[in-house]
Amino acid sequence: MSQSLDVDKLEQEVKAVYRNVATEPDGEFHFEMGRPLAARLGYPPADLDRIPDEALESFAGVGYHFDLADLQPGERVLDLGSGSGTDVFVAALHVGEAGSVTGLDMTDEQLAKARELRDAAGMERVSFEKGYIENLPFEDESFDVVISNGVINLSAEKDRVFEEVRRVLEPDGRLAISDIISEQRLAESIKTDADLWAACIGGAEQVDDYTSLIEMPGFDVTEVRENTQYEFTSEQAQGACQKYGVKSVSLTAHK
Repeated sequence: MSQSLDVDKLEQEVKAVYRNVATEPDGEFHFEMGRPLAARLGYPPADLDRIPDEALESFAGVGYHFDLADLQPGERVLDLGSGSGTDVFVAALHVGEAGSVTGLDMTDEQLAKARELRDAAGMERVSFEKGYIENLPFEDESFDVVISNGVINLSAEKDRVFEEVRRVLEPDGRLAISDIISEQRLAESIKTDADLWAACIGGAEQVDDYTSLIEMPGFDVTEVRENTQYEFTSEQAQGACQKYGVKSVSLTAHK
């Protein structure tokens, strides 16, 4: 983590962006959102048809990883940075009535929207909790699978995130995520720009550094694939993508 990144400012910037994602999904962002994005990334139309439209309009994921997660009926799933709930609701379709899905987010507006949609849909095995991905408010070994979509890059303490993920997973648990990484290490000027962090660029780790952070607490990364369907929309973001090879990947790892 860069010493000159103001982490409190980063948190406020990220919350501001994702507050707007929840409340004004038609606004201007560095990234694309909504059902057309989800469909292009690989979400099956049959799944998208069965989850709340209002969740999908605030979908801001960067990849598809449910095939890698291979969710089974009855499993307990945790989604880090669950936003308005798209991935939580998709996961709930896969784990069924016997399973459970918990979404974790730090932004009140996202949590409120997700809970409202859950209640309206009558999904009793779904919960949304407030908290930080660097300090998970859950007991050890309380989940079978952890998923996350375009969120871990926003953390200035990724090593803590993966340590916490390992702690809350069952001994044979697994991690399946999509996230933003870079082919080359980013310049300090980008890594210390809270606005670019909030846009999912400033926090992009070089891909080998990223997989090392996952492996450090004891995970075995088994697959990494590039999401060529994903692209940033703003000029500032596209410039960083071209210069440093900032891109989206999906990966899976086993404890």
